Amino acid sequence: MKRVLILVLALALLTGCVGGGSAAQTAPASAPTESTEPVSTVGPTPTASPAPMQPPRKLADPQGAAEAYADFALDLLRAGRAEGESILLSPLSVTLALGMTAMGAQGETAAAFEEVLGMDQETLAAYCAALMTDYGDLGGSSETNLVNSLWCDEDLTLNDPFVKTCEDSFDAELFHADLQDPKAVERVNGWVKEATRGMIPQVVKEFDPNTVLALVNAVYFKNQFAQPLITPGMGWTMDFQNADGTVSQPQGMSNGERKEAYLSHENGQGVVMPYDDSRLGLLLMLPDEGSSLTDYLAAWDCQTISGLLSGQESRTVDLQVPKFKAEWDGELKDALVALGLADAFDPQTADFTAMGHCDKGPLSIGSAIHKTAFEVNEKGTEAAAATVVDILCGDLPQIPDDLVILHFDSPFVYGIVDLEIGAPLFLGTMEQMD
Repeated sequence: MKRVLILVLALALLTGCVGGGSAAQTAPASAPTESTEPVSTVGPTPTASPAPMQPPRKLADPQGAAEAYADFALDLLRAGRAEGESILLSPLSVTLALGMTAMGAQGETAAAFEEVLGMDQETLAAYCAALMTDYGDLGGSSETNLVNSLWCDEDLTLNDPFVKTCEDSFDAELFHADLQDPKAVERVNGWVKEATRGMIPQVVKEFDPNTVLALVNAVYFKNQFAQPLITPGMGWTMDFQNADGTVSQPQGMSNGERKEAYLSHENGQGVVMPYDDSRLGLLLMLPDEGSSLTDYLAAWDCQTISGLLSGQESRTVDLQVPKFKAEWDGELKDALVALGLADAFDPQTADFTAMGHCDKGPLSIGSAIHKTAFEVNEKGTEAAAATVVDILCGDLPQIPDDLVILHFDSPFVYGIVDLEIGAPLFLGTMEQMD
């Protein structure tokens, strides 16, 4: 079968340059255990043609924030992606978590956040508040949940203005916790699990011993297609050409050759499948044969998706798409450093004095953990994401002058030898590991 590559971007990316109107805000997730009390809380086959999609509505957009958001989403995708490996990110979740973090930054650190996210603190706070409100209730059968929280260790004294901004603009809950206690990890994971309806049962394994604050975001979306897909027959599969040249045979779905919102783009084509909330949709774009996914993505900018949606055509499409589940988790530090946030991770240069005070030393970002889950079936999609930014207190340990750094993270020789005569009893090379 014709080589197929399907790119599914995170749901938040679908509305990067274009957003929509206001809606009621979702209430924060309730505490997962009796010990997790917030210190403060603010707050079958259809035959008819699809209804014409309305022109994209624009999210409340202070000073061009929507384009800045879309730029960051694409930059993050490209920086976090490894050639030939699947990735799934939620720029929405990452922006909300980093947005709270940025509210505690000053000086050059605040300038770095502004450069990476494309917004100053005031604009960022206003835009994040708009995101929370706008996607809190989408209508139709859609289920959504966007929540934020701060988990503060006793070693950190948070500044009141920082807390108020997080509460007012991000609707964040504030919890006190001993972050070195395993029970605190359980509480954070329980909070995320509840917020994501169980799709992400664990996001944190443990906190760094120097962690004094965890800024946590969780998002959840469940959407049904306005026109469901079908499975042509029991056990029907389609060929899928993997990046490494192998072929998989996932269960496939079809639209029965009906009218779809067809999208055409330089070196690619695809569709957008509206959900029944008439607001969001699933974007599927297929690079032309002979065009690599890397080159295809390199040509995207913040106007690409809005341009695709504006230029959509109602065309009869023979659509086949695999039914799939996807999960991704990883550390975003390297990607964020590459985008320009290196100083925020370095205790020698980070300036988070607006966030609070710790007697043990300066504050800096220790890690930015991100986890996502996504499922596509005939009825629609279900997606969740969580982002945890942990703030460390203290300087980096001094490196001894005579320290030798020896990391066996590339091919090496190993064996068993006779220490008296030097004879090798076993000898080999490790050049590839599963």
